[in-house]
Amino acid sequence: MKQIYFISIFFLILASGKAQIGGESTYQFLELTNSARMAALGGNQVALYDTADLNLPYHNPAALQSSMENILLVNYVNYLADINYGYVSFARSYEGIGNFALGMHYINYGDFLEATEEGELTGNNFSAAEYALNIIYSNQFKRWRYGANLKPILSSLESYRSFGIALDLGVSYASLDKYTNVALVARNIGTQITTYYEDGNREAIPFDLQAGISRRLKHAPVHLSLTLQHLNKWDLASEEKDDDELDISINDREESMAKQFMRHVVLGVEVLPSDNFIIRAGYNYQRRQELKFDEKLSTVGMSLGFGVKIKRFRLDFATTRYHLAGSSNHFSLAINLNDKF
Repeated sequence: MKQIYFISIFFLILASGKAQIGGESTYQFLELTNSARMAALGGNQVALYDTADLNLPYHNPAALQSSMENILLVNYVNYLADINYGYVSFARSYEGIGNFALGMHYINYGDFLEATEEGELTGNNFSAAEYALNIIYSNQFKRWRYGANLKPILSSLESYRSFGIALDLGVSYASLDKYTNVALVARNIGTQITTYYEDGNREAIPFDLQAGISRRLKHAPVHLSLTLQHLNKWDLASEEKDDDELDISINDREESMAKQFMRHVVLGVEVLPSDNFIIRAGYNYQRRQELKFDEKLSTVGMSLGFGVKIKRFRLDFATTRYHLAGSSNHFSLAINLNDKF
């Protein structure tokens, strides 16, 4: 009965949630992908069914399983412009209660030289960083899985501080043969509790409603996945305008319905030549449209990666093409600390 009550509350929150995509929002680092596997699969997949990858609960808390107990996960991303971020997590399970994981997602923007408005250096340095603690819980009712991720957030930019709170809710359903899995996730339900300066207006945080499906082929070592992002907002091609802003532009071209739909789609494929080696590729149409140059499309929006399992260690790598100016490299290392591994 408790499981049915939890799922009912989940859908009530979805129905009352306010769509907030586009325009200005704070804590944008919450949308970054720290998992090398996810980066290789286009940046986000919420319906993957894997009994050992502790990266999955970060994207869908319902993916946390008892088989992930005593797994230690460390992610590192060499991002653009000398920005680095990562994620550390550890999971435990308790019979009759459920599964728990504790994680820390952080981003370090580096050190900066302080200067006056005229550009004169003052001789002082300052730093900027943001942190989100991930407190994840999941449980199961028959073939339904459900979970929640509570995320206290701290943003420190020079002398300015802001504290916020966010919640991810997820459900997933596995087919009887476990070859197909579908999922629904509401990410970043929350608010900014304290603003960066006194008496400031609270900014929205990047709420995102997502749905996905994954399918492992029965007669081939191939795993296909598809996720639909930003379902709380259909038009991702146009910037939001203020009420007093002129809503006419001769440069704006209305996209077809098919292209609008593709902006929500993230595609991923995994090929498993063996149980210990995996090859991955992904495609993110929205990222390609936002960051491409019409004169040279290159491979913007595409990503590649691989995974290797060696005894109790699992190493994943991905390279993601964000822009012609450069790519981003992702590294993930998981260590199984179970004695009977």
